[in-house]
Amino acid sequence: MLTNYSLLKPLLSDADLWTNIRKDDLHAYNTLFDRYWVRLYKSAYNLTHDQETSKEIVHDIFLNIWKRRNELQIESFPQFLLTAIRYQFYNRNRAAKSPLSLIPDYEMHDTLAQQNEGELRLDYNDFEHTLKNHLGVLPNRCQEIFVMSRIQNISNDEIAENLRISKRTVENQITHALKHLRGVLKCLMLFF
Repeated sequence: MLTNYSLLKPLLSDADLWTNIRKDDLHAYNTLFDRYWVRLYKSAYNLTHDQETSKEIVHDIFLNIWKRRNELQIESFPQFLLTAIRYQFYNRNRAAKSPLSLIPDYEMHDTLAQQNEGELRLDYNDFEHTLKNHLGVLPNRCQEIFVMSRIQNISNDEIAENLRISKRTVENQITHALKHLRGVLKCLMLFF
């Protein structure tokens, strides 16, 4: 029995795929999408409990990756994507703040989402407050770099250029901040 070895391609690592994506390789992008879509959808659904919103979040993340492929610095896709899911979720919750509306027949509209919307906002505000408190313990430069990297999504190269420091210093400061926050965030994520 003859085997066609040209059909047996080794799986590319995330780093190899990312290198190819940065070279505008749509096939590599689709491979990465296929590799992580289900995992991301499940993570988004655990936060939103809504199929359509979860699909939109995942779509927005991958669209953003493609659009910003030349400026993003991604070292660990699972970690980056999980952070992106949370970021999208919290941004959507913040944007969803709308004025109160009167529901004429409360029992007909008594859904889980309506019951917990206020609670989600309070939880998010508590999370944001706790995060700010724990970031406040860090040195000012470390806080600044962390916010630029993880909240403003600025690449390490851009941070280094803007602050006139080495990229390695940026990476060290982010590592220091993440190490400090890791224990706190684990406890908070378990709470949520």
